[in-house]
Amino acid sequence: MRLLRLRVEQLRRFREPVEIRDLEPGINLFAGPNESGKSTLVRAIRAAFFERFKSSGAGDLQPWGDTSAAPSVELEFEWQGVHWKLSKRFLRQKRCDLEIGTRRFNGDEAEEKLAELLGYQFPGKGPSKAQHWGVPGLLWIEQGEGQALSDSVAHAGPYLKSALGESLGDLASSAGDALIARVEAERAKLLTASTGRPTGEYAEILRQHEDAVARLTTLDRDIAAYRQQVDRLAELRRLRGEDEGRPWETYRRQAAEAQTKLTEVQGWRQARAHEAQDLEHCVASQQHGRDQQAAYARQHQELEQRVRERDATGLRITELQADRPRIDAQVEQAQAVYRTAEARLTTARRQARRAVLAADLRRLTAEQARLAADLEQARTLQAHVQALRARLQPIRLDETVLKQLRSMDRTLAELDATRQSAATRLAYDLLPQRHIQVGDEALSGRGERLLLEPVALDVPGIGRLHIQPGGEDLAELARRRQETRDRFDALLSGLGAADLRQAEDQAEQARTLRQEIDLHESRLSGLAPQGVDAVSNRLALLEQEVQTRSEALEALPRDAVGTNAGTGTETSTEPLDEVGAERESASARERLQAAERQAAGHAQALGLAEQAGRAAEAEWQRLRDALQAPERQRQEQALIVRLAALQARETAVRQSLDALDARIAEARPEILEQDVQRFARTAARMEQAAKERHEETIRVQSGLEALGAHGLEEQRADLAREAEFMARRRAELQRRAEALDLLLGLLRAGRQALTRRIQAPLQRHLNHYLGLLFPQARLDVDEDLLPERLIRPGAGGSSGEAVETLSFGAREQMGLISRLAYADLLREAGRPTLIILDDALVHSDHARLDGMKRILFDAAQRHQVLLFTCHPDRWRDLGARVVEMETLGAA
Repeated sequence: MRLLRLRVEQLRRFREPVEIRDLEPGINLFAGPNESGKSTLVRAIRAAFFERFKSSGAGDLQPWGDTSAAPSVELEFEWQGVHWKLSKRFLRQKRCDLEIGTRRFNGDEAEEKLAELLGYQFPGKGPSKAQHWGVPGLLWIEQGEGQALSDSVAHAGPYLKSALGESLGDLASSAGDALIARVEAERAKLLTASTGRPTGEYAEILRQHEDAVARLTTLDRDIAAYRQQVDRLAELRRLRGEDEGRPWETYRRQAAEAQTKLTEVQGWRQARAHEAQDLEHCVASQQHGRDQQAAYARQHQELEQRVRERDATGLRITELQADRPRIDAQVEQAQAVYRTAEARLTTARRQARRAVLAADLRRLTAEQARLAADLEQARTLQAHVQALRARLQPIRLDETVLKQLRSMDRTLAELDATRQSAATRLAYDLLPQRHIQVGDEALSGRGERLLLEPVALDVPGIGRLHIQPGGEDLAELARRRQETRDRFDALLSGLGAADLRQAEDQAEQARTLRQEIDLHESRLSGLAPQGVDAVSNRLALLEQEVQTRSEALEALPRDAVGTNAGTGTETSTEPLDEVGAERESASARERLQAAERQAAGHAQALGLAEQAGRAAEAEWQRLRDALQAPERQRQEQALIVRLAALQARETAVRQSLDALDARIAEARPEILEQDVQRFARTAARMEQAAKERHEETIRVQSGLEALGAHGLEEQRADLAREAEFMARRRAELQRRAEALDLLLGLLRAGRQALTRRIQAPLQRHLNHYLGLLFPQARLDVDEDLLPERLIRPGAGGSSGEAVETLSFGAREQMGLISRLAYADLLREAGRPTLIILDDALVHSDHARLDGMKRILFDAAQRHQVLLFTCHPDRWRDLGARVVEMETLGAA
């Protein structure tokens, strides 16, 4: 299908007729800014095909504010060599005319012809919507809807399958759809559509059969229970006959006999506990006696130790007392050496002090002389600076005024030069003895004068000439010069100078004086940074320090080796070394301290030894008196007798315990306890079992009487016949459901095979276009012919991604590729195609857009493409005809 001509009138933006002719069979590019009429043309094409001419819902086609307008659209296109022409007018004088070659159609018939050709439908009433647009709704992309594909494919699906499946048999036709729908309906009576579970009559018969089987099972269980209870009643009656002899009384008597024997054994155990307690007390008493014997023995050993300590302490005291004179002599010798060293250190320090004072005196005397010289020089410089300042003070100098004077001097020179250039030149060459009078000046001979002002020229014997030189400009120059000269003279007067030269000389003299002042002040600052008074004060302080050092030096006593206080020179060549004297004094002090520590340690050791001797003597005396006391001798003898009696008692108690242990072990009390428990539990359980059997006999007998009255066997026979009928009906419905399920599966499998036959060429076209954008990529489609997954090769192998998870721009690109593939399928099936793109691919980057341009150019070899854009620079390289919307609107 090729659109040849489009004409719109009174339609939205275009109030006046606008016609576009000679559209290309490939790509036609409509370019213009926003609101230039691109969307109006797209809406006009859609209205021409989708809107019924009689519809009152096309009010949006009228120009804004013009309710009397009658929007009209004319289209001419060519299909299979036949010329088609469509004319439609809406809202006013409504009509629809269609020419197909030489045939003519009008009204509804014309609209149905168009819908049948392109594959869409009209709404029953109201405006046309997306669900009615069919194939054009799939191929004509609205602004911002390029990525939305599923709804368009769903709306165009019946037309696609109808167009593509005409030669694929009845199963791909509407009759095949009806057959599948009928089978699905019959199957739905028996099985659910989603899960295949039984439903309806089939589910009810299954439930009834299961209920009958359950009740039959219950009856069989009741009959079996009845028979078991009959057998149980006979067994209970037999056991009741055995219970009449009360066999449990025998076990109770055996339990009582075992308890009596166990009570006797427990008496033996109590006697053994008393004997064991007596044994424990006897053993503890013996241990206490042995501990006391050990304490007596330790006291005797301690007495012997005290004798040895007393003797050793006496020997130590004798040795320390013998060493006392030697220790005292060492202390006296160390004290003498220390006193000598201290005297030498005092003398050395006095000599060092004298040397320091002499050195300070020399240093201070030299500094005093230097400061006196600096003070004299500073005072001289200070007087010189004051004299220079006095010379500088009467000189009046202002650099700003001096700059103004220089500027005015240049201005005066310029004005004089200008006046001279503009002045009247009077050149004269007079005869000898002749002259002329110019103002007050008489001119004779030959010469030249510049006339800067009006002048009267007297020529003797002739008369007077009045000369006005330079006109008004020269007068203005004279006034300006005079004003500048007045200001110049005023500034010179302020400086006290006769001319600029004198002012410059004064300025140079002032600069020279300032430089000399700065130089002298710099030297003065070096000599007296804080001022001459500070130097004078410092000199006075130095004089006081010299006086103080001299007095201190005179006050030092004279030594055999010393320093002359007046001259500061040494009187001997062998003065004492202060550092050596200090080391000698420190060494003597350490020896004295060591001797004193030794003496103190000796005195302390002697005192401690004497104290220890007295303590050892006292402790020996105390222990000897305690051990030799008569009471102590009696206690030791009594302890020996008591220990012998306790040993005899321990032997007797152990023999008694052995006899009791033998009797208890022979009686085996743990077995007796088990016999008591075993016989008592046996008797109780036998009696309880007899009671329970009596109650069970009554209960079973009553139950048998109740079951016998219900006629269980007759009930089971009736229920078995009912269950058999339901089983036959269930099998019948099951066979029907399985047959319908099998038939539907076969029909669907056939439809899926046909769908795959349709998908194959679609997949081929998709891969063709996709290869231009993503080499070696594949775009899989589902059974509804919708793109499902984009599979692209990568470093780790191929990877797939669902189309709906791609970015907006990628989904827009996949949507356009899919639409072009659908168009190729329709073209192969002999159906008309027209591609309309309204601002498509606006979300594509430059690289992707280049690929999509290749795809569009390739598709344009088979389809006509109308591309509307507000970014013409992005599409210039398509090689397509460009319709400028602004030019179109102006035309």
